[in-house]
This record gives sequence, structure tokens and C-alpha cells, in this order.
Amino acid sequence: MKMVETMLFERPGFGNTDDCVKAVLRYVKDHGKKHVVVASTSGKTAMKFYKALKGAGANLVIVTHSIGFKEPGRDEFDEEIRRQLSRARVPIHTGTILTHSLEKSLMDSFRGIYPGYLIAHTLRRFGEGAKVALEVVMEACDAGLVPEDDEVIGIGGTCQGSDTVLLIRSKPSKRFLELDVLEILARPRGRAL
Repeated sequence: MKMVETMLFERPGFGNTDDCVKAVLRYVKDHGKKHVVVASTSGKTAMKFYKALKGAGANLVIVTHSIGFKEPGRDEFDEEIRRQLSRARVPIHTGTILTHSLEKSLMDSFRGIYPGYLIAHTLRRFGEGAKVALEVVMEACDAGLVPEDDEVIGIGGTCQGSDTVLLIRSKPSKRFLELDVLEILARPRGRAL
């Protein structure tokens, strides 16, 4: 039987980011995992993981919000951080959140509820970070930045920073129902309300 150490944080949020970075670095070194996908809105979390994993042999992929997520035409990801990571050849995927955009538009216009939102709200029962970690791995897989059917570390958070680390068997969004969470390496106790 394999024993896996899991960090359980007292509450969700950015205060757990440094511990998530340490957990990921340790897991990459101990288990030789090659692919790490990090959700980062502003780029601050992306830089923390980049600095920690530099030289660790991991394929780091950053997934950001789409342009216009908060307001029309606005990119929330810091331009200078984007330049630094691009120079370091760290892929940055700026795309649509899988459980959001088209259905949000339909919900706003037609006042209904749609499957993507049901899935998002169901995943949130395990915490916002768990939902995000699963989404960013699928987005990275959709974009060809991580291979399908590989063990990928997915990192998400609640509002800012990181508070959830999952080991996921990667699948593209088209095969969402085949996606597997293999291990929970870190997560908060409860969720933000």
C-alpha cells in the first residue's frame, strides 16, 4: 500500500501558496513528475512556481484567465511577468475557463442553468481550488501543452494564490468524464463562502 502525505490547510486562500509550492517541488523531486500546470490570474503565483521549479526538470505550464474575463479587453496577467516567463520558455495559456464563458452568456440572456455551471458547482463542493486545478489541466491538455493520459500535477486556488494541489490523469475537455484525480496533495479544509 502506498502512503501519500496530504497537506490540509485550515482555510482556503493565498496564505497557502508557499506551502503548495514546497509540496509540488518535493513531489516532483521524489516522484519524477514531469508536468505541472498552475492557475495564475495576475502572474504572481506563476512566478513563485517558476522560481521554485527552475532546474527541477518539470514542464511548467501557466493557465490564465481569458482576456476580458473581468472587464472588456483587459488582460489580468501582468505584462512584465508574461515577458519574463516567455523569455524562460514557460508556456502561458490564456484561454476560456471551461465551465464558464458561453454558458454564462446564455444564462445571463435566457435565465437558465446549463451543464457546465452544474459541473462547476459540483466540483466546488471539493473547494474552488479543486475545480480550478481540474480545469487548468484540461485546458493545458486541450492546447497540447501537456500530453493526454499522463500524470499531471494541477494547482488551483481560491480567489488568489494556491491552496489545492492534485495529481490528475490528464484528459482534454472533450473527455472530461474520463479525467481521474489520482492523489490529493494539498487542499483547504472547507471552502470559502
